[in-house]
This record gives sequence, structure tokens and C-alpha cells, in this order.
Amino acid sequence: MNFSKKNHEHKNNTKIVVSKNLRVTTTIVALAFVGLTTMSCKDGKENSSATTDTEMIKLEPSTSTAKKESKIQNPESEKVLADYMTLKNALVETDKDAATEAGKKLEITLKSFTLDNYSADQKAELEPLVASAIEHSEKIAKSNMEEQRAHFQKLNDAITNMVAITGTENTLYQQFCPMYAGDTGGAWLSTEKNIRNPYFGSKMMKCGVVQKEIN
Repeated sequence: MNFSKKNHEHKNNTKIVVSKNLRVTTTIVALAFVGLTTMSCKDGKENSSATTDTEMIKLEPSTSTAKKESKIQNPESEKVLADYMTLKNALVETDKDAATEAGKKLEITLKSFTLDNYSADQKAELEPLVASAIEHSEKIAKSNMEEQRAHFQKLNDAITNMVAITGTENTLYQQFCPMYAGDTGGAWLSTEKNIRNPYFGSKMMKCGVVQKEIN
């Protein structure tokens, strides 16, 4: 009788333990499910946010397109840059006669540059820049090589500031040589990263660094 009673008590205790284990396991599973559900919601919010960002990015090119259309309506600015590059390359080659002709051509192009497609504020900024560029391109056409390079330094300042307003369809690299004109240094624009110094030519052809990429 005692053995039977003990056996019965043992079985009851076993059932209690199993019941407790089941409750613990059920609780753990429930908590895990809640945790996974919470994470899923967060992922859903993140995916929703990502989709919104993507949609916003898709809307942005319209502004860029408008800018490109503006550039197409002002091909004169690209012509100015083309003539500027011809002049710069002549100075790289230390070719005085070619620089003289390039200066004359740039002067003519600048004098025919119209401001009709620009806003009132842009016109106010562009007018003195164009005037300065005309002045120095004219002097380049009448000077020796040393003076041509000195005027090119001033011309470059005007052209670079013009590009900041007009924009350009091409990728340009603003380059700089710290050795020119003492501590002043000289900057120029190029269509390639490779350094070809217009202030020293073959004497110091590789003197310079790319300061920044434009457009």
C-alpha cells in the first residue's frame, strides 16, 4: 500500500513538472513570436521608408533636365569654353603665335556673348565677368608669352566664375599650380585630369594638382 501510494505521488509530481515545463515553453514561444512580429513591423516601416526615398529620387531628375535644357539654350557659353581651352593649350605648348590667335578668337566670342537667357541677378554677375574676360583676352592677343600667361591668370578667374553661373555640359577639372607668381599660384580649367601646366609649359609641365571636379 505504501509503495502504491508513493508511486501515485511520483506520477502526480511528474505531471506537475511536465505541466510547468509546458507553460514555460509556451511562454517562451509566445515571447519569441511577439519579438519576431515586432521586428517584422520595423522592417516593414524601413521598407516603406526606402520606397518613399526611391520615389523621391525618381522625381528629382526633372530639375536636372530643366538645367540641361537651359544649357542647350545657351550654346554661347560652350563656345567660350572651347576658345578658352584652345588658348590654354597654346600656353601649355609655349606657342606665342597660337596664343595670340586664340586670344583674338576668344575676344570675338566673348563680345558676341548674350545675356538674354539669364535672370536679372545672373546678368548683374555676368556682365563684369564678361567685361574682364574680354579685357584680358584682348591683352593676350597683344602681349609676349610672359605677359600672356599673366593675363591668362586673370582671364581664368573670370571664366571660372562665369562657368559657375552658366554651367557646362562637359566635365571640367579645376587645376592649380602653387609655384606660379610667387605665393599667388595660378589656376586653370581642363577637360582632363592629367596635369598640363599652361603657366610653365615644358619647364614644369606636371606642376599642379586637381582642386575639384566641375559638373
